[in-house]
Amino acid sequence: MEASSRLQKAISAPPLRKFIAAPEFGPLVLLVVEIVIFTFLTSRRAASDPFFSTFPSFLSATNISNLLAFTPELGMIALGMTMLMTAGEFDLSVGSVFGFAAIVMWTFFNTGATSLEVGFVLAMLISIGIGFINGWFVTRLRIPSFLVTLGMLLVARGSALYVTDGFPQRTWSAGASPLSAILVGEFYIGEIRFYASLLWFILFVLILHYVLVHSKAGNWIQASGGNAMAAIARGVKVGRTKVMLFILSAVMSAYAGITSSIRVSAANPNSGDGYELEVIAMVVIGGTALAGGRGSIIGTVLGVLILRVMRNGIVMVGVPGLAYKIFIGAIILGMMVLHSSIERRTGNGR
Repeated sequence: MEASSRLQKAISAPPLRKFIAAPEFGPLVLLVVEIVIFTFLTSRRAASDPFFSTFPSFLSATNISNLLAFTPELGMIALGMTMLMTAGEFDLSVGSVFGFAAIVMWTFFNTGATSLEVGFVLAMLISIGIGFINGWFVTRLRIPSFLVTLGMLLVARGSALYVTDGFPQRTWSAGASPLSAILVGEFYIGEIRFYASLLWFILFVLILHYVLVHSKAGNWIQASGGNAMAAIARGVKVGRTKVMLFILSAVMSAYAGITSSIRVSAANPNSGDGYELEVIAMVVIGGTALAGGRGSIIGTVLGVLILRVMRNGIVMVGVPGLAYKIFIGAIILGMMVLHSSIERRTGNGR
């Protein structure tokens, strides 16, 4: 009765109220405010100090190009995390898998064992194995995902360091490979430089948004996170669903790491260190519930942009980069208050 009452209210609510009540509304407003503030501050700084007038403005083609270079790679990890968190689980190993997958591919290639393309396939297969192991431990052995993926974080990071003796892998010979052009080929629209990784990111967003919102699998994912026992009683294969999501999380992280290694011409065994917490922050800011049962791919995209714009903007206005985490924490707290307030006002809160 309560669920049908909520549905009736949602259907009868005015369009503007629906828009404001959506979990994506808060992140969208914050992103717009960020862009306006940083545009104003960088313009003011350039006008008041001739030295900074030679620097690119916040909305310049150069800065937008730089902003969009790494955003898709971190965004891919966040997409996989969104699906998993919607099902009520976490994956703390995403940062380590990000670095480890690139090391695997380049080790196979640089030793002459395989071509770059075969090395890519092997790295992705290994990431599938990592995701399956995480999911199997969580669903079969009933070990909390926090502990399982924390262990996998250490295994993957330690393996990357052991294989490389702690040194980056040589990657500058990738330019002639078709894989390089497919994953991170450059192209320009006007003066703005884009990478093919942005197109792949957009494709993944469209696919996963459709799966989560418009498919039976999306209903299973949300049911698994909302009330697993009730979902099982209704015939939802909760265990299988979660295993597949752990695999998805690992695959997205591995793909992002390989893409990044080709773009920056460096495969560092320490790449991705700390990404797991930043990605969780992006997902939570985007409106996905920590307890599971509710998730938003569009919200996650906004969350990714919010933190990337924040990191870029505070550097451009002269705030030390080390203060970035202070801003992340403040944004998370603010967004939690906003989400809670919106839920209460629209009658969705307890």
